[in-house]
Amino acid sequence: MKVIVTGSSSCLARPFLPRLCACDDVKEVIGIDWRPGSFKHHKFTPVRADIRDIKIAPLFAGTDLVYHLAFIVLRSSLGKARNNRELIRDINVNGSKRIFEMASTNKVKRLVHLSSSAVYGAWPDNPYSIDEYQTRRIMPDFSYSEDKNAVEDILDGLENKNPNMIITRLRPHVILGPNCQPFLRTLLQLPFYPALPKPEPLTQCVWEDDVCSAMILSRKASHSASYNIATDDSMPFSEMIKFRRKKALPLPYKALQLAHKHLWKFSSIAEEPGWFNGMQYPLTVSNCRAKQELGWHPTHSVKDCVEKL
Repeated sequence: MKVIVTGSSSCLARPFLPRLCACDDVKEVIGIDWRPGSFKHHKFTPVRADIRDIKIAPLFAGTDLVYHLAFIVLRSSLGKARNNRELIRDINVNGSKRIFEMASTNKVKRLVHLSSSAVYGAWPDNPYSIDEYQTRRIMPDFSYSEDKNAVEDILDGLENKNPNMIITRLRPHVILGPNCQPFLRTLLQLPFYPALPKPEPLTQCVWEDDVCSAMILSRKASHSASYNIATDDSMPFSEMIKFRRKKALPLPYKALQLAHKHLWKFSSIAEEPGWFNGMQYPLTVSNCRAKQELGWHPTHSVKDCVEKL
């Protein structure tokens, strides 16, 4: 099996590539990323390129499976261009569309897209456990949610045009682990947390190795489908903070929200408002479909994820 992995220098690719190359049915892996990577394996060939560049099209010839991980998750990763919304959308949405088109043109049999539970949005009327049939809703002031939804819209069209291509959409919750996004690690190490009305909204996360397991299992999916990937349990964000800092202080949510709204425009420490705004509403998902159809099971609870981080 010939496999292409976009975003091969990303945070999640670090634990994923060794596991992918260890699969007996995988004979060749081509990694595409605009950043240099450090992973080395006799099956792996890195290609430093932009996913929007049509010059990478020949790489897709004879490919059996594409893992699409390339995505701008945090604006701070773009440095001085962090506030260039058009650039971010061009990379995330148009870049994804270009990858899907090249896969379709070359009759790639399988496509695994790393989406996100952010496609559902954190809303006051969210059900306790969201399944994959829940309507996707864009969160305001959150380009990550907007772009993830836009890419899934493109996949809707791709499924209609390519009924023979098996398209797997993985929708992990917040991914934690040794290679997780620095912003998430910083967020969970704060000496304070936003004080929210009781009962506090619940949230989840997922350990990076568990996401990798879902990705590995997806290479043998029998049909196109979407799968939520998350811990079995959930808890308020304040409890997650308390696992890390016993003396964390509650601060007024509105004051923190206002400070964050102004800080993110001028500092790479903070991210766009959507990351913070979502804390005030519940976002918990059901992972039953992944268990039943992929044979996937999480090995870490929320507490495990936070304590091991």
